[in-house]
Amino acid sequence: MWFKNLRLYRLTKPFTLPAEALHEQLSTKEFHPCGNISPFSYGWVSPLGKHGKLLTHAANGYIMICARREEKVLPASVVREYVTEKVTAIEEQEARTVRRKERDQIKDEVLLDLLPRAFSRSSHTFAYLAPKDGWLVVDAASASKAEDLVSLLRESLGGLSAVLPAVNNPPTQVLTQWLSSQAAPAGFVIEDQCELRDPKQEGGVVRCTRQDLAAEEVMSHLTAGKQVTKLAVEWNERLSCILTDDLTIQRLRFLDVIQEAAQEVDADDEATLFDADFALMTLELARFIPALLEVFGGENESSWGLASDDEAA
Repeated sequence: MWFKNLRLYRLTKPFTLPAEALHEQLSTKEFHPCGNISPFSYGWVSPLGKHGKLLTHAANGYIMICARREEKVLPASVVREYVTEKVTAIEEQEARTVRRKERDQIKDEVLLDLLPRAFSRSSHTFAYLAPKDGWLVVDAASASKAEDLVSLLRESLGGLSAVLPAVNNPPTQVLTQWLSSQAAPAGFVIEDQCELRDPKQEGGVVRCTRQDLAAEEVMSHLTAGKQVTKLAVEWNERLSCILTDDLTIQRLRFLDVIQEAAQEVDADDEATLFDADFALMTLELARFIPALLEVFGGENESSWGLASDDEAA
């Protein structure tokens, strides 16, 4: 349940639905397994998995939700093999060439034939709503995965006013200044990983991992004009992560002081343990997110009006 990536969405209007009412709304898009000829299925499941029935889980004013995606696995090589066999058989039996349009039709027939026999694979995307803080926080490594969940939430609610956050100082400039001066704001410590990009179109990219970022070879790239697009930091000895130029947080890790607190919880069941971990995580992130935005000059609230209830962030 501990989030490993953060994609933030600012709720530009108050979110007032209690967890029970939100469950009812999400029920209209509840997950159902793929049918025989369905290539994928996407919908809401209980954040507690087999230990819960509700599609929401509330604790300390935060509401956890979870989307599940199931898709049939049909390797392209297998599809091509079946298509080739059918095309070859037609060409030999009818002494003619199978054209592209007919080949595409054969491919569609092959897919319909193979889908019922295909294996399925599932993935889950967790997120939580923080109504009092005005955030939707999604644990997703890719923008598309996060947008899938946000789109499903919009469909379930009939609209949601949520936009990607904007800050007053460009993150690339801020992170570049941190690294070039080897000085981060109070509470932040630069670690040993970064990504540098040439701002010119088709410019070069340099990735440094487990390196001394104060070393001359790293500084030389900054002198040559490259800018920091990713930077690994530690915050207040409580968590570490990679900050990116689009304000996403990657490779989030909660450090020993948090993990030790989690281990001290005496939980009788999975729901109680989930509550405790959820409370610890959201408490830390409720402190970290404002601190992060502050070092980038604070939020630019003028961007909030750029998205309507029905628009994607």
